[in-house]
Amino acid sequence: MKEHELFMKRALDLARLGAGTVSPNPMVGCVIVHQGKIVGEGFHKKYGDWHAEVNAVDSVLDKSILSESEVYVTLEPCSHFGKTPPCADLLVKHHVKKIIVCNLDPNPLVAGKGIQKLIDASIEVETGVLVEEGRELNKRFFTFFEQKRPYIILKWAESADGFIAKPNYETVQISNSLSRRFVHKMRAENDAIMVGTNTVRYDNPQLNIRFWTGKNPIRVLIDRELSLSVDAKIFDNLQPTFCYNSIKNEENGATIFVKKTDLKEIVEDLFSRKIQSIIIEGGTKLIESFLKLNLWDEAIVLRSQTSLNEGILSPKISSFGNQKKIEKLGDNEVIMFSQKAKIPLIIKSEGFFA
Repeated sequence: MKEHELFMKRALDLARLGAGTVSPNPMVGCVIVHQGKIVGEGFHKKYGDWHAEVNAVDSVLDKSILSESEVYVTLEPCSHFGKTPPCADLLVKHHVKKIIVCNLDPNPLVAGKGIQKLIDASIEVETGVLVEEGRELNKRFFTFFEQKRPYIILKWAESADGFIAKPNYETVQISNSLSRRFVHKMRAENDAIMVGTNTVRYDNPQLNIRFWTGKNPIRVLIDRELSLSVDAKIFDNLQPTFCYNSIKNEENGATIFVKKTDLKEIVEDLFSRKIQSIIIEGGTKLIESFLKLNLWDEAIVLRSQTSLNEGILSPKISSFGNQKKIEKLGDNEVIMFSQKAKIPLIIKSEGFFA
């Protein structure tokens, strides 16, 4: 591995430590190198807190060597005042020798302005080191700005013979304890989780992260006729919840009722609320509506070795045109699909999602 790639890989590893705590900001890592040795490093730890470059510079014991140091950062340094001052200004202040950047920032507030500020200060800049790895790390962030919608993950658990529940929606424990912890980790690392009416009616889920640590996701429910009991756990006001329906707009504590039922309008509304990623954890009907639209980025299927012989069929997804990866969690298989081609999808308001 080339030296540039080695240091950038370390920066990417640091950036991942911010998973689940920095959204809606991207995960960013920074490594400072002097004469071939790492002298400082940092990452963006929490939304509203100091960015990776600030933490990395602060970690350098002898600030006088910064002018002879190379800075590896996974995303273009910001050039605007937000929760914190511009990182580009900090690097200019210390007039570092060179900046090596993995990805340019798609946020219009930055989008090349940070790079230009560094170049204007006569600092050498190199871009495009481990670009694909950087895009994979911040796939939610890039999808949000480039495709103008949240990053969409489909998730379900199924039996060995392809059922998600017993007949009449009678629930059965399909996934094991390791899989449940895996799912709660997923929830902690994404902004929101969506379910439909039947999932709440028959499973009455809490949709939180009891088996992990971090931030509970925003709950999203589609209950067109508001037919669910107000005693359902999803209405407990313990975490922010959006209920999309055909009857009313109303706020009730942490629960917001939104009068929208068209799926594309719901996705647009979630985008407008700055939700960058969402797990679709509903039943077969809801998940297949996203599949039919090709409105998804990845799918995660937890498959048990147990057979049910009958019941509610699981969603069906084709391996054709999609990447497929299988891992093991105890006696469960985790089958992960991701779309090979990322074709920007423009969501329009008129019409109906078939």
